[in-house]
Amino acid sequence: MVIKKVELETVCGITSTFPENTKMEVAFAGKSNVGKSSLINAIMNRKSLARTSSQPGKTQTINYYNVNDDFYLVDLPGYGYANANVSVKEKWGKMIERYLHTSEMLYAVFLLIDIRHEPGKNDRQMYEWMTAQGYFPIIIATKLDKINRSQINKHMKMIREGLGAAKETIVIPFSSMTKQGRDDIYALLDDMLASFSDNVTDSGET
Repeated sequence: MVIKKVELETVCGITSTFPENTKMEVAFAGKSNVGKSSLINAIMNRKSLARTSSQPGKTQTINYYNVNDDFYLVDLPGYGYANANVSVKEKWGKMIERYLHTSEMLYAVFLLIDIRHEPGKNDRQMYEWMTAQGYFPIIIATKLDKINRSQINKHMKMIREGLGAAKETIVIPFSSMTKQGRDDIYALLDDMLASFSDNVTDSGET
């Protein structure tokens, strides 16, 4: 995949109506301090496409990025932000749930987990909810550069077991600093686009 064009096309708040897109959507979800904005900037080849901050919880909207006029990368609000009050966290959760439950173009969900730590309660709840909705989340183990190479397999196993992930679940170790793992994500997106196009063609013929 070659990223030629990326544009922030739609921003949805808690009360917004989600756009009725005709292109494939892939959503990225994760805790508020997992490095989601850094990952999006890295895979989209932009330095400040998604806003990064030393203060977690900055993404409070659902952001739709039009990529190459081929698909939408959908950035979901970070969950589990400790300093947000209960009512705000509840509204963010409901917004994420509403999107995952109602989007007709959502093809895949990427769930970001910090490779350094065992998945927390919020991570497990998000994973379980996604699978209950019929999705098979692709796990991206972020902040790979923060651990020693000899620890990678041990920490990948910890994430799988912590989530109760199925054996066939894809887990990609990723570093926004070194870009390790980016080509794996590109390959998945290319495969998804091809499969999505085939499905659309087949449904149009029936």
